[in-house]
Amino acid sequence: MMLDALLRAMDRRDEVFQMIEDSENEDEARRGVGQLLGVGELGSRAVLDLQIRRLTRDQRHRLASRAAELRSQLPNDL
Repeated sequence: MMLDALLRAMDRRDEVFQMIEDSENEDEARRGVGQLLGVGELGSRAVLDLQIRRLTRDQRHRLASRAAELRSQLPNDL
């Protein structure tokens, strides 16, 4: 869930940055990012904690691979 939130944020980074910049405080930014990306509290916290250096194509590929790996380990009925 958190990796998916990070991937969504990377795909929409301009919108995420704008949401954060326009927010009055961290709570507002967390709520706004969560709504923008359609993610919950943990996902929006992960996005706000994301370090800028993690936005490279290489890092995105690593996150996507890890997310796919974790999804493959989930039971099919989830």
